[in-house]
Amino acid sequence: MAGSTQRAVRGQRLARALERLVLWGVRHWLGVLNAALFLYVALPVLAPVLMAWGWEAGGRLIYTAYIPFCHQLPERSFFLFGPKIAYSLRELQAHGLDPTTPIWARRFFLGSPELGYKMAFCERDFALYGAMLLGGVAFALSGRRWRPLPWRWMVLGWLPLALDGGLQLLGLHESTWWLRVLTGSLAGLSLVWAMYPRLEAGLSTSLPAAQA
Repeated sequence: MAGSTQRAVRGQRLARALERLVLWGVRHWLGVLNAALFLYVALPVLAPVLMAWGWEAGGRLIYTAYIPFCHQLPERSFFLFGPKIAYSLRELQAHGLDPTTPIWARRFFLGSPELGYKMAFCERDFALYGAMLLGGVAFALSGRRWRPLPWRWMVLGWLPLALDGGLQLLGLHESTWWLRVLTGSLAGLSLVWAMYPRLEAGLSTSLPAAQA
């Protein structure tokens, strides 16, 4: 009997702790999301810093961790600590990248002291998630009072990215770093503008009910 009572008390404490955790997440969703985006963007930028400082084990660990999330092709990635921030495939092949390397294996070319070292994700991803982070910070600083962007405008915001990336994938168009940054930034900002005000409205409405 006493054991059953103790288990019931522990279950109630666990339920209350989970409820407090959920309520905390509802109240602080924007801070949590902005912090997660900051970490997601900062780590790929940290990878070339570690490589340049001679901490290759840490840098390679970040590159490996981001393999499932980005192709990391060096000709479509920004470089740090070199004479240029971006290189064409031909330039990379002239400075150490084996021309016979298949496309899937080019992601393992990290750079060199002469070229600099690439970020652990591509230019488009850097622009997309960086724009989402900046948009999230701006939304927080504005007091979360944005009028949500209509869905059709969000779709239009993603259309240039889809066209630029899709046509390049089909071999009908060769994108440039500034096009990837432009289309990625537009997509990221339009997503934040459409989603965050709706999330704020929905979660603010549910919070009193959850507290009751």
